Amino acid sequence: MDDLRHIAPLDHLEYMRLALSLARQSPRKPTNFRVGAVLVDEATNKILSTGYTLELPGNTHAEQCALQKFSAAAGVSEEQAGTVLPSSTVLYTTMEPCQSRSAGNYPCVERILGTLSGDNGGIKSVYIGVKEPDTFVAANTGQSKLEQAGIICMHVSGLEEEILQTATEGHRMS
Repeated sequence: MDDLRHIAPLDHLEYMRLALSLARQSPRKPTNFRVGAVLVDEATNKILSTGYTLELPGNTHAEQCALQKFSAAAGVSEEQAGTVLPSSTVLYTTMEPCQSRSAGNYPCVERILGTLSGDNGGIKSVYIGVKEPDTFVAANTGQSKLEQAGIICMHVSGLEEEILQTATEGHRMS
């Protein structure tokens, strides 16, 4: 995938801005957070895939969409994504990846951990805009579960208010 716009290497705030712009494309619904995600090869500064909540059919999350789109483009199943992800792959997501799903889908944390089984080591770092609010799942432990598996999780500060406003816009619907 070609870069959607030029972002300087390691400019975490700009990659988070891109993820936020993707989140804004997600439909407003009272039962979902509007989240955006960007998979990046940090060594080459190439965007590998993007995703946002409900971009693909089903009750899909942003990280799930990004991984499914990357896998489809690479000609492998999502379960095999780790075999073809570059060794310096990182993920930017506007909200902490979920550790459980109430709607029957596989949690995003498990999808990320699933990339570690590949030859290149999978996703190395996850850059997070905000922690998941307790709206749907209380006390999300997604970040700690990723860290326990050796994935570096870093908070990207500066957009928290915009991210939370975007994420919850559909919640104010009546």
